[in-house]
Amino acid sequence: MSFVWNRDEKRKFYSQLLTLVLPVAMQNLMSAVVSASDALMLGMLDQNSLSAISLATQVQFILNLFYSGLTLGTTILASQYWGKGDRESVEQVVAAATRYSMMISTVFFVLANVCPGQLMRIFTNETSLVTAGIPYLRIVSWSYLFMGITQIYLCAMKSSGRVLRSTIYGSAALVLNLILNALLIFGLLGLPEMEIRGAALATSLARAAELFLVLLENRKKEEVRIRPAFLKHPDRKLRKDFVHYSAPVLANLLVWGCGFAMYSVIMGHLGSDAVAANSIANIAKNIIACACCGLGTGSSILVGNELGKGELEKARKYGDKLCHAAIAVGTVSGILILLCSPLILCFAGSLSAQARGYLKIMLLFCSWYMVGKAVNCSTIAGIFCAGGDTRFGFLCDSINMWGVIVPLSLIAAFVLHLPVLAVFFVMNLDEITKLPVVYRHYKKYGWVNNLTEQ
Repeated sequence: MSFVWNRDEKRKFYSQLLTLVLPVAMQNLMSAVVSASDALMLGMLDQNSLSAISLATQVQFILNLFYSGLTLGTTILASQYWGKGDRESVEQVVAAATRYSMMISTVFFVLANVCPGQLMRIFTNETSLVTAGIPYLRIVSWSYLFMGITQIYLCAMKSSGRVLRSTIYGSAALVLNLILNALLIFGLLGLPEMEIRGAALATSLARAAELFLVLLENRKKEEVRIRPAFLKHPDRKLRKDFVHYSAPVLANLLVWGCGFAMYSVIMGHLGSDAVAANSIANIAKNIIACACCGLGTGSSILVGNELGKGELEKARKYGDKLCHAAIAVGTVSGILILLCSPLILCFAGSLSAQARGYLKIMLLFCSWYMVGKAVNCSTIAGIFCAGGDTRFGFLCDSINMWGVIVPLSLIAAFVLHLPVLAVFFVMNLDEITKLPVVYRHYKKYGWVNNLTEQ
């Protein structure tokens, strides 16, 4: 029986979409706000502290790329098996993802403790910024170990129908982080004034609290959970499937993320004013883009559930509607960042006049970036991944970012010696230039696959 897109189906679709997108967008928003609070509170102390933490957090940004690859791989399989009603397979997938996540977290923990100075020098050659970032990395590295477990489990909760609870746990930790930031950075309520060390300690304590909540949730036998037996003896076929679908996603994210980190490297060599302005522009962009990222997660789960049920035509119709929703979300996000520009400039009061001038124009560039961000999140990170079509994103970003945008940015900055704003403009073309290729690939519908039948 063919799928009929009637009023009841539309109502059901939008209800499911909002149920998925709103909690995830809220959690992303909280995460972005906490990151912003680190920078803004330290920016009240001095511009160097703001610049140092923005560069030090690039290490966690790269670690988060690994987490994103593993959670997307988890979502691809878990959402389809959950749609099929196969809980044990979901738990096997979660166990496989947790093993890899814990190994990667340990590597980053060791690097941040043993050679934090070398990590900072990747992003800047200014000695003052390197010196300020070293203690931050050593303290915050403990949060990496906690996140190795929590990020996968919270993803499993979303894929198995516990989106709201997952959001509550993640948001509670982020609210705690926000409060601890104020207390420890400025030394309120009799606590020591730790400045940049306080921001790092606040993050680690908040992630420890998040781990505690996750371990409590994991005791509920009626829910999908991390089983020690599956961690020790994973199902070989599902582990192989997980690696098969996760590896291209992870490679894609690393290609994109390392290119994005390269932008920080470029700005880090254009002076402290450029670093500070770029830091706040990226914070604003990340906050406003929360709805775009939430739409990507919701798209992956929503389409994946239907594909796992064998409702291929329905999944295809859902994909079309999600693309339309992405254009609308991106447009609204772009308008919102323009409307918020005066408020953002007010919060950037500690910046030099030069940095404030940079920031004003950077925010204008960020507004049109949002449409591309929303569409690419919904398709590459959402719809395509839901059907196991993970290689396209890797190829697309490899060619677009490393073959076009990064070389052009390097030439603009260090060969042509163009102004800072011209370099920033080139760097923000990445989400726009790949839209024609993404649209063409989407219309082939090669992502319409039921992976549970393979």
